Amino acid sequence: MELSKNYTPAAIEGKWYQYWMDNGYFRSKPDNRPPFTVVIPPPNVTGVLHMGHTLNETVQDILVRRARMSGFNACWVPGSDHASIATEAKVVNMLKTEKGIEKSQLTREEFLKYAFEWKDKYGSIIYNQIKKLGCSCDWDRVTFTMDDHYYKAVIKVFKDLYDKGLIYRGARMINWDPKAKTALSDEEVLYKDIQGKLYYIKYAIEDSEGMLTGESITIATQRPETIMGDTAICVNPDDERYKHLAGHFAIVPLVNRRIPFIFDTYVDKEFGTGALKVTPAHDINDYNLGLKHNLEIIDTLNDDGTLSTAAGVFIGEDRFTARKKVIATLRDQELLDKEQEYTTRVGYSERNPDTVVEPRISTQWFVKMAELTKPALDAVVNGDVSIHPGDRFLATYKYWMENVKDWCISRQLWWGQQIPSYYAPDGTFEVAESIELAVAQFKAKGMILQASDLRQDEDCLDTWFSSWLWPMEVFNGISQPDNEDINYYYPTSVLVTGQDIIFFWVARMIMAGLEYKEVKPFSDVYFTGMVRDKLGRKMSKQLGNSPDLLELIERFGADAVRFGIMISSPAGNDLLFDDASCEQGRNFCNKIWNALKLVKMWEERGTAENTADANHFAVQWFESRLNEVQQQVAELFKDFKLSEALKTIYSLVWDDFCSWYLEWVKPGFEQPIDAEIYKKTVYFFEQLMQLLHPFMPFASEEIYQLLQTRTAGDDLIVKQYETPAKSDSGILAQGSLAKQVISSIRDARNKHQIKPKDPVDVFIDTLQRNVFNVIEDTLIKQVNAKSVEYTNEPVADCISLVVQTDKFYLKTETVLDPAAQKEELLKDLKYLEGFLISVDKKLGNERFVQNAKPEVVEAEQKKKADAQAKIAAITESLKSL
Repeated sequence: MELSKNYTPAAIEGKWYQYWMDNGYFRSKPDNRPPFTVVIPPPNVTGVLHMGHTLNETVQDILVRRARMSGFNACWVPGSDHASIATEAKVVNMLKTEKGIEKSQLTREEFLKYAFEWKDKYGSIIYNQIKKLGCSCDWDRVTFTMDDHYYKAVIKVFKDLYDKGLIYRGARMINWDPKAKTALSDEEVLYKDIQGKLYYIKYAIEDSEGMLTGESITIATQRPETIMGDTAICVNPDDERYKHLAGHFAIVPLVNRRIPFIFDTYVDKEFGTGALKVTPAHDINDYNLGLKHNLEIIDTLNDDGTLSTAAGVFIGEDRFTARKKVIATLRDQELLDKEQEYTTRVGYSERNPDTVVEPRISTQWFVKMAELTKPALDAVVNGDVSIHPGDRFLATYKYWMENVKDWCISRQLWWGQQIPSYYAPDGTFEVAESIELAVAQFKAKGMILQASDLRQDEDCLDTWFSSWLWPMEVFNGISQPDNEDINYYYPTSVLVTGQDIIFFWVARMIMAGLEYKEVKPFSDVYFTGMVRDKLGRKMSKQLGNSPDLLELIERFGADAVRFGIMISSPAGNDLLFDDASCEQGRNFCNKIWNALKLVKMWEERGTAENTADANHFAVQWFESRLNEVQQQVAELFKDFKLSEALKTIYSLVWDDFCSWYLEWVKPGFEQPIDAEIYKKTVYFFEQLMQLLHPFMPFASEEIYQLLQTRTAGDDLIVKQYETPAKSDSGILAQGSLAKQVISSIRDARNKHQIKPKDPVDVFIDTLQRNVFNVIEDTLIKQVNAKSVEYTNEPVADCISLVVQTDKFYLKTETVLDPAAQKEELLKDLKYLEGFLISVDKKLGNERFVQNAKPEVVEAEQKKKADAQAKIAAITESLKSL
């Protein structure tokens, strides 16, 4: 079989993915093996995968493939989230622009039909991208958060928490998204520091008899469009400027409404004018003051952010348009004292990033969080759930859990699980899992009603109220408790997710798991970093700096894309993504492909018996090096240091195997290779592909299959890792020495313009002749030496060099320039003397010696000893010149 010039991913990836699918390698059923369970963080059905998803899915696939090859029954459950706010906004926009239909023209059932059509269209796009990336999900287990069983599970949990007193309905100040026209939880508000203005507005003052005093009080506000909702002016009781205003009233500009002065230490005397307008309907702090002082609440905004009839002026105007008109009118009426630039924090909707959130009093459904939070906090603090990297995120998790507020879970939307609260004509309600059960519950209380008499709550539940059940309900753990799957696969093994949803999702899943299964939902949480472009900017559609995943795969191949994003992504740290890293991945594929072609060429040339010893130094060295890396990679996987694991494998394949080992065992020109060495080489290549497979599954499977004829079922995806043998430190040291000597001699030849084909005689002055006896044949072959001899004194008319503490003399027919040799040695000497000074400085630092780990200090001491030995050797060589 003739191999292509370069690795061609397009011809390979689809073939192997379908083969794996056809052979059921992604499927999982409970058996006697230990499970390794991963549930995909369900992407929203609102579009295509971005680079953050690409990183997340790649990390999960690496872990799942590694587990599958390590004796585990690996189960990776795919799925998607209905994303109530984002998806409803997309569907509403689609209906308006494509069909000319307003949501208000549809019934709930008609709207949901269109929403499910949207989900079917975009859900399939997302799943196709996940497959293109090579993700080995169990596609028989695809779950959607609006599936019938999932819907029922969410309703069941709502009813249970309500019965336990952990869910309640009440009027409270909440966050409101005027674009989506829905409530938001505190965690769905993103705060930004912006440059705003303080407007200083004059309010006329009346005395207790209702007579204007001729005085005015100036109030500083950021939101002049809300003054029509003012119901008091608050000042500090200790503020001498305003004590005389007790019992007086202020006149609200524009609407001329009389409001009282109230006194409260909440007001900061030093901020602004020391007087605060109180607008209970539009600010949480004002709301609390209003409750304390029994103030009227006047809501001057509609749900879409326009001014309501209660405002009395500029009715129907957008709030920001109204702000400009209020300012203009106040200026005309000479009630605007001044304007002042001011830096402030403004909340924006997490789902509609261009929309400023409004504080609003609204009757909503809430979850009491205090009781649910404590076990979930203890689980992480006690180490039952391990966070990676813990040093970065443990404190963040702990702070949020200790300061959490009740969770607003109702949304004024149709796309989602409808709240199971049924209202009687008199306004009383029952929470039940169905309308039939609600009728029965009313009957038990003496109210005889028909289903037609009841009205179900129009609101749906927050998306996160469904996704916090994800690790359980993907296995029907809520809807069908104690089924075989939930008992086998739960708790799951590891959750891979972004750091930005540690509160939205991670913390809440731990709460739900402990509440409903009395056990943590996963053992480990691996936080990926934020994917940024090479300028450090967060990738986004708005900036146009986020590449299209399918286009990247088409250009570079899926393995190269996986390599590119993983090679630069330490756990939890933001990563700078550049196409160049994908190019590096493509070059790596081609490097391995060329190694395959070399090995297959040796196979075609045939093998010979006993032309070399199978215990050849190169074979022994690489076997030990392979064992060493296999052990290192296993440890790195335990610590979730996947990027470091890939770098370690990359170096082993590219440098140690391709650049060194294959060169060391390569037979002479058109000569056959020793049969045992060839057999070992194929074995090493297979082991390398097995190490690499979780990271680059397509190329590794293709090369594994091409290395030799396979029997049915001998597929890399399920090939089990062997327990690596102990590496031989002596052999590894010999290999390291050989590489250094070969590199140094080649470098010396280049500097002195000695052609590779021109042989040299090598003389070695060393105290470790037994080591060089082992690597001697390799040296002769690699540096084109006629001979290797040992000496105890300098050899005249030679190129001299020092490697570690050994001195080398290269005799060549080329006439040498002693001055040039001396210059090179002096250059090396100067570098080593500078290096020795820096090491001495570090070792002379008491703080470093006392605080550094013993092995770090020991390494520095070894560097010092090596540098001193090299300096001595170079000094002696200089004398001989």
